[in-house]
Parts: sequence; structure tokens; C-alpha cells
Amino acid sequence: MMHSLKSIFIFGFSAFPIVYLIRIGAITLLPDTLLNVILGVSLLTIWNEVHFFVVHRIMHLSFFMRHVHFVHHKSKTPTVYSVYSFHWFEALLLSTIPVTITPFVPFAPTAIFLYPLASVLLNYSGHCNYRFGNGIGPSWQLFGTHHNEHHSKGRKNYGFASNLLDKLHAKLSKKRIVP
Repeated sequence: MMHSLKSIFIFGFSAFPIVYLIRIGAITLLPDTLLNVILGVSLLTIWNEVHFFVVHRIMHLSFFMRHVHFVHHKSKTPTVYSVYSFHWFEALLLSTIPVTITPFVPFAPTAIFLYPLASVLLNYSGHCNYRFGNGIGPSWQLFGTHHNEHHSKGRKNYGFASNLLDKLHAKLSKKRIVP
């Protein structure tokens, strides 16, 4: 419970660097049109997937698994109670998703501040221990199943809501392009 409270606290304050960067002009804002908001939330969702995959792969290196990520893997079956059960350092890394892209790509303010809600909903969906759809079909419908498997086996399915980057990594690993 204490890990979750620390994580929520860290995520709660993650907007401050963005507000600061907006105030000093380091972040360019787009008009709040419906198109800009939809495109912004979509791009932030894709960036979240990439950022999360990289951080999650790092967390599975032996040092980080022993000292940091083990906290999240205490739950062998994901539940809504394990959504924010992170070591504070992992929560800090994961909270940097918007601040690592907004200085380089302009977004509508509503997209920047609406994205955390979309992220929370996806995160709860991945940890609710429920299979969406009938268990077959496009892999995006199976993200809860993939995440369940990740918690129970502790390997593969490192993505946030998709296993696309796992498949790409496996392909590149076979060709010896990535370790």
C-alpha cells in the first residue's frame, strides 16, 4: 500500500515540470481543436508504449529487478491494487512519459493534461484480470491477457498495452541487431 501511495504522489507531481517548461517557452502548444486533441492523445499513447517498453526492459535487468521492479512483481496475478504498486524510482521513470516528448513535439494543452486519464484507464484495464473479447483476435484486445502472462512468468510482454514492440524486439534479436 505504501508503494502505491508513493507512486501516486510522484505521478501527481509529474505535471509540474511540464507547466514549468510551458511557462519558460520550452514547450510549444497547439490550439485546442478536436483534431489536435485526438492526434495528441494518440501520439502520446504511442510514445507511452515505446517509453514504457524501454523502461520496463531496463527494470528486468537483474540489478533493477532485485532492487526496484520486484515490488511490482510481488503480485503474480495483476489486480487493480497492483496498478501503482511500484518502487518510487520506477514510478519516477514512468512519470516522465509526457516530459520526454513535449519539448520536441507540439501538443494541444488538453491532450497533454487529458493523456494521464487515458493512461490510468489503460493501466487499470491491463491489471483488472479480465480478458477483453473472446480471447482471440487482434493482439490489442488481449493486452490484459498479455500482462497477466507477464506477471505470472516474469518475462516477455514488456509493453504497456501492446506486444508489438516485443515482437519487433524478438525479430531484431534474431538478426542480432539488438541485444
